[in-house]
Amino acid sequence: MAKATWNGTVVAESDDTVVVEGNHYFPAHAVKVALEDSSTHTTCPWKGEASYKTIVVGDERNVDAAWFYPSPKDAAAEIKDRLAFWKGVEVTA
Repeated sequence: MAKATWNGTVVAESDDTVVVEGNHYFPAHAVKVALEDSSTHTTCPWKGEASYKTIVVGDERNVDAAWFYPSPKDAAAEIKDRLAFWKGVEVTA
């Protein structure tokens, strides 16, 4: 079971993650906190364009701490509809 935690709160938890480049990609339905849309985007040469979300726990926000590929390239199709975390989010498996 993989678990993503930020500031003592479980952000996501699942036994169905996909690990790519050392990052656990959680199914979208495994997220247990509010996420806000972000206008931030980055591009990976083999995965495609990533979009970001801000984690919201109570009054605290972790800006752009979750990312996902809405339309990944074929080589990364396995991470469609999944999110990964960074910026202080601890992921344990």
